[in-house]
Amino acid sequence: MNWISVQLDFRKIFIGDLSFDFAAEIMIRTLLMFSMVLLVLRLTGKKGVRQLSIFEVAIIIAMGSAAGDPMFTQDASIFVSLIVFAAIIILYRLITFWASKSEQFEKVIEGEPLYVIEEGRFTLLDDHSHTFAKDEFFAEMRQASIEHLGQIKTAILETNGNISFYYYTDDEVRYGLPVQPKVYGKKSVQIPLPGMYACTYCGRTEKLEKGPAHCPSCKKNEWVTAINPVRIT
Repeated sequence: MNWISVQLDFRKIFIGDLSFDFAAEIMIRTLLMFSMVLLVLRLTGKKGVRQLSIFEVAIIIAMGSAAGDPMFTQDASIFVSLIVFAAIIILYRLITFWASKSEQFEKVIEGEPLYVIEEGRFTLLDDHSHTFAKDEFFAEMRQASIEHLGQIKTAILETNGNISFYYYTDDEVRYGLPVQPKVYGKKSVQIPLPGMYACTYCGRTEKLEKGPAHCPSCKKNEWVTAINPVRIT
């Protein structure tokens, strides 16, 4: 049996034609371009990634593309990237100016806030055009010390990715869908005992008898025991 042996040239793989002089040049190029990216981000006035809209994320991607090649490509001059950066800044300023003058244009660029929860129930689940991830939203709720949907009057997904929660008062808290993994994980299509249960899909709560049941709102048949403790702040 013939074996084909391949001898790997690790120097060629990891170093190639790189010289010491160009390695030093890469470090200088990287420092310059990274500083430019930070400067442009500071000019936008944003304080963190969670404050960025989809439009601003697209701006950052464009800047990253413009900054990346000059960092390690000898034929890519830094001056060309500065021209791209200037064009991006001008475009950003123009679009934000137009958005401030036209609410309709702002909605096209930034999007609109979305109501995720109203009166302790999910409202987005019937809209097949959204990309709402319920598990990620549960994680956001747990970080806000929310134990179940019955504590929430309204939840709004903002255009920058943040979530605004508006809570029921302690005496208004109702039964709701639990968001803790161990509790939510005990879902079943069979109701074991009579009591209050929450639909795992839309969050609607119902008093159910033993046996199978379908949700009147979403027509799903998966349930978990509903809980109603008040929110601890």
